[in-house]
Amino acid sequence: MARRVVTVFGGSGFLGRHLVQRLAASGAIVRVAVRDTEDALYLKPLGDVGQIVPVTASVANQASVEAAVDGADAVVNLVGILYEWSKNTFERIHAQGAGTVAAAAKAAGAGKLVHISAIGADPQSDSLYARSKAAGEQAVREAFPEASIFRPSVIFGPEDTFFNLFAGLSRITPFLPVFGCPLIPKITLFQDDNLIDIDFFADGGTKFQPVYVGDVADAIMAALEAPEAQGQTYELGGPQVYSYKQVMELLLENIGRKKILAPYPFGLAAFWAFFLEMWPKPLFTRDQIKLLRKDNVVGSGAKTLRDLGIEPTAAEAILPTYLRRYRPPARQNLREA
Repeated sequence: MARRVVTVFGGSGFLGRHLVQRLAASGAIVRVAVRDTEDALYLKPLGDVGQIVPVTASVANQASVEAAVDGADAVVNLVGILYEWSKNTFERIHAQGAGTVAAAAKAAGAGKLVHISAIGADPQSDSLYARSKAAGEQAVREAFPEASIFRPSVIFGPEDTFFNLFAGLSRITPFLPVFGCPLIPKITLFQDDNLIDIDFFADGGTKFQPVYVGDVADAIMAALEAPEAQGQTYELGGPQVYSYKQVMELLLENIGRKKILAPYPFGLAAFWAFFLEMWPKPLFTRDQIKLLRKDNVVGSGAKTLRDLGIEPTAAEAILPTYLRRYRPPARQNLREA
């Protein structure tokens, strides 16, 4: 019996490595479609000889996409960028690229397509990132109506670029930012004991629902198998919603460090982003600040991980397994009580 062939665009990235490992374990032949095959060579030991095949392809190049999906039984598009540089614009990668992959998959006769979008995808958003994600979803639906579309919240796991970023910053800075705090703090006067309480954080800033990378990979595997997943859109989040302040507190708890949490109103954050986005790899951009103005949580009534038979994994269960290395040397080997 012939083995299933699955092409994974962006398979060498954070989510891709978890998905490729699962696909290989299921017995599939996995084509890892990436711009530079050298980046995907580390995946080959995850399967048998010849089972994981890196191929050169860019979602911005139609011919390479068509070659990568030729003969594939299923296609997964994980490609996305957080900021624009050179010719890699949101429009080119998220919108046009998504449409190119979907059209090529349909033309090649692939039976399944899974497309990764993002919570917050909205054609009316102030954020170009969110608008391009929405345009990509539309392009996918037009070219491949049966596609399964996933909108994850912030994805966390050992190689993530969220918790690892701020944990790394904690080594060199005395404070960590909390985005979305009010411009004017709330001042409360306790008349009985004549004390003044100043609340800089209000409700703690932007809300997140972090989702474990293993759960997202499992969701993709489920969508490739379940007929009922075709044509559906899922929003993927973990079991708990956190404010930005709670996320930073959770981080500091796991790395055993004490830092000042600095309230950042969106206006101030946008001011600093103007300068930071000039860096080759900016910490954050003005477009990302626009995106943070809206909570990054699963919408009411949306299909979720549980609709695919997956129980979301709590961040508290996973973060200690990979954030321990950021602890001060004296606390590296301390065991939790």
